[in-house]
Amino acid sequence: MNVDLTDHTEEVRQAMREALERGLEACGLAGEGYAKALCPVDTGVLRNSITHLVSGKAVYIGTNNEYAPYVELGTGKYYPGGRPTPWAYQDAQGAWHRTSGQKAQPFLKPAATEHADKYRAILKDALKNG
Repeated sequence: MNVDLTDHTEEVRQAMREALERGLEACGLAGEGYAKALCPVDTGVLRNSITHLVSGKAVYIGTNNEYAPYVELGTGKYYPGGRPTPWAYQDAQGAWHRTSGQKAQPFLKPAATEHADKYRAILKDALKNG
């Protein structure tokens, strides 16, 4: 009796890589949506700058907006280790304003941490049905 064996290891690995990439893309889209839903909106610039990137075996959700860290983490007395005393600044129209800082309005961290079960389910489904 002759048995012919064929090694499909590489095809299986490739299928798993593709399924993982699809799962990470789905996680990125979901995380981006959660972050946008949590993001405070004034002009919409910050919310519209939120995006995701799949790189290797990870997905990153974030923004390149220059004031995003101040919104996410807060400023002045509201940021741990921040400036404890009030300060004044002049706006573009020449009016003066006094502030002690801005309270944090997290939108990225909760989008990542509060939906771990959802991301796990997305990846499990992608790998199981991919």
